[in-house]
Amino acid sequence: MMIWLVILLALVFLGLALLRWGSAWGSTVEERGREMPGDELLAGGPRSRAVMTRAISIDAAPERVWPWIAQLGRGAGWYSVDWLDNGRKASAWHLVSWIPEPRPGDATAVGYLRQVDPGRTLVWWLDGGAFVGSTARMVICFEIFAAGEGTRVVSRISADTKGPTARLAVLVFRAIDSLMACRQLIGLRNRVEYLEGHGAEPRDPEIGNRAQYQLYEILYADGSSAGSPGKERGAKWRRAAIADGVIEEIE
Repeated sequence: MMIWLVILLALVFLGLALLRWGSAWGSTVEERGREMPGDELLAGGPRSRAVMTRAISIDAAPERVWPWIAQLGRGAGWYSVDWLDNGRKASAWHLVSWIPEPRPGDATAVGYLRQVDPGRTLVWWLDGGAFVGSTARMVICFEIFAAGEGTRVVSRISADTKGPTARLAVLVFRAIDSLMACRQLIGLRNRVEYLEGHGAEPRDPEIGNRAQYQLYEILYADGSSAGSPGKERGAKWRRAAIADGVIEEIE
């Protein structure tokens, strides 16, 4: 009995260590401690929360990295584990020609685009999503900085939950996100550096289908769309953006 208790405790401590590592993957103490755009959106919320800051260095200038962040989740896929979060569609390995510049009010599966500082910052906001029996709010911020001749990308994903399973929801979210967000940053770096090395030659040429690279629907602030119509909750988050006064209702 004692040996099984020791094994169980060891597994618990190992799991907690992996969660801690995954929640801060690649980031410095200074990056984790710095305030980022969107942090204020969770102010005064419930105590069950997670704040995860990851970062990666990319061997390309910021102006070469920004377009890849700007199209992330906006018709180009998520650059992460495609069979898990993109309906088995392969995320784009080039800058997709028909994706418009990001604007507040763009809505997709992860909420709507709340803040945009072109060339520097994107903030996605989700308010009131159901997750593991609780209600969750989430902020996703991508911020880029020049770092020598390259670029530093810092990703912060924050969430809070309320409900009977709030603590469990936060734990599950941290575990899943530690896999997906780290893989996403690696996917971003691989794509940027692949394009830098192969010029404009697309690895997966466009065929004119706006659902080619992303399953989940993206509703742009200008009224156009991409992805598969009705997949996930883009329409819900567009209504939320309208209710929050971020965009006006589209006739």
